[in-house]
Amino acid sequence: MDETRPVPAEEALDTPRLIAWLCEQIDLGEGEVRLARFSGGHANLTYLLTIGEQEMVIRRPPLGPVAPGAHDLGREHRVLSVLHRAFPLAPRSLAYCDDASIIGAPFLVAERRHGIAITGDLPETVRDRPHIAAAVGAMLIDTLAALHRIDTTKLDLNSLGRPEGFLARQLEGWQRRWCAALDRPYPEAEALLTRLAAAMPTSPAPTLLHNDFKLDNILVDPADSRLPRAVLDWDMATRGDPLLDLGYLLTYWAEPSDPPEWIEAASMPTWREGFSNRAEATARYAAATGTDVAAIAWYQAFAAFKLAVIIQQIFIRYARGQTTDTRFAHFDRRVAALVAKAAAQAAHL
Repeated sequence: MDETRPVPAEEALDTPRLIAWLCEQIDLGEGEVRLARFSGGHANLTYLLTIGEQEMVIRRPPLGPVAPGAHDLGREHRVLSVLHRAFPLAPRSLAYCDDASIIGAPFLVAERRHGIAITGDLPETVRDRPHIAAAVGAMLIDTLAALHRIDTTKLDLNSLGRPEGFLARQLEGWQRRWCAALDRPYPEAEALLTRLAAAMPTSPAPTLLHNDFKLDNILVDPADSRLPRAVLDWDMATRGDPLLDLGYLLTYWAEPSDPPEWIEAASMPTWREGFSNRAEATARYAAATGTDVAAIAWYQAFAAFKLAVIIQQIFIRYARGQTTDTRFAHFDRRVAALVAKAAAQAAHL
């Protein structure tokens, strides 16, 4: 995510107003003001603001309508303003603005972390080194386990979210988002949602959740992919069922024997030699946290559906002309593959 590009006209910010507001919040240095867009990410718009030698990250919601509860940068600020004390991989949030008149939407300002995001495939220098792949996979699980072991009472985050009835609300909420973003029927989805509701498991003790935990939301050391430098994108963070995070990560955890459309729809380069399989990754998490993972299949099916919703929300913004980013033009194919994947997984519940 460290690669930047010029800011498209449709995503431009009122830089003078932004700087004027920032001057009232934090100590800004002097020098040339430069604004660029980070190239990664499909939802929130993330910018690099440079003032002389000082760097900071600006995050705002995507263009177009935003689903209630989604892209909550106020919540992200609440979490990131304190989480770095217990979880050093969390960038510190420096300020939050809920006045949409400044840049057109609420936004937060955070410290910049340097590193590279692994998207699609491992860096070429390590693709044929299975021991590196094994270590990257272990790092992913160990980082998630460390997050879930945090004592939120020490960070004044114990009131975050509503863990009681969390799974039921999650299923209902993502179903509403799905219906609001549809542009065509998906018959498999109705049976899938019925099955998920009927087989809903009992949640383990609540923990802090990232809610979008996957490899490309981690910055790693450019010289050593095994070393994490930051975990990004905390706007959906809350307290609730930790297996939602694990199930979501496993949805991206492609194996060589998976159907090609599953790998294309949502994958990390875990299909490369050296990575553990999903069962081994699940066992590592269970050993690190002591969590009962017997019901993980439910969480994987739900996560595939949730990912289909997220991608459909991105695709519908493109279909409605609310973004012209051509990366999203064929996201409908990914949606169809993910709905089919979720339905296939739910059939075994």
